[in-house]
Amino acid sequence: MNEYLRTALGLAASGIPVLPLRAGKVPFGNCRRCANNACGGRPNMKSAGACTCAGPCHAWAAATTDPDVIQSGVWRRAWVRATAVAYHPGGAWLTVVDLDNADAVTWARENLPATQTVPTNRGEHWVYLGPMRSVNAVRPGVDIKSTMAYARWLGPGTGTMTALPDVVRALAVKAPSPVRPVAQAITVPAGTAGGECRHRTPSYLERGIAMAEQRITGASEAVHTTVYRTFLAVLSTHGRCGCLTEAHIARLFTAAQAKGESPRHCTDAWTNARTALGM
Repeated sequence: MNEYLRTALGLAASGIPVLPLRAGKVPFGNCRRCANNACGGRPNMKSAGACTCAGPCHAWAAATTDPDVIQSGVWRRAWVRATAVAYHPGGAWLTVVDLDNADAVTWARENLPATQTVPTNRGEHWVYLGPMRSVNAVRPGVDIKSTMAYARWLGPGTGTMTALPDVVRALAVKAPSPVRPVAQAITVPAGTAGGECRHRTPSYLERGIAMAEQRITGASEAVHTTVYRTFLAVLSTHGRCGCLTEAHIARLFTAAQAKGESPRHCTDAWTNARTALGM
């Protein structure tokens, strides 16, 4: 039993869902059976699926507290190659404020309630009791990791964990885009005048999202570029009418992460696409 497996079992016994990380501090890629999310995804993913794979597929969604799974044959092979242990904060009813540099740490000390603090290579993890939505880059050098995300286990840290405060929850709420002073022509999709936006028609919107997922999963090279261009296309078609929901965005992010994109790369690509469209 190597140190990572031993640590994982200890965390799981405390009710913290764990998973192995490989070189680069990223989850292990999906097995052939789960490639391109063909299995439908883990049942605990936002878009629930029927995956019964025994391996550590689907990144954060594979995190578990089951010791039989953690030390099973296929997981043991992953632990042999692992370079770190990760956990799913939201699954443990926790939120991690990831402070990536000294400036971010200084900001947190001046603006956030004190809580359990864990040193990292470049900054600190501030751990609060209570889950919330995960969002990257809520401010320079600050990410929020809770539901649908993973964080590296770097030890218990110091200090007393406090309840998740409203000031942290507020970081995930984006301010509305400023109104542009120059009037712009608005193209109304055919058939929407005097009625409901056609994007809200289930078949129309579903077809658009499904085509976007297919484009991402079908990429054989230049995945970063394909993901960005797909996000750009989806936003240009559906992003200005309020039809896109978090469930739709989660489907696109899931498809991209199944191709090896990290949560941060997905968020960056989405943000860059919005910026390019002036949204």
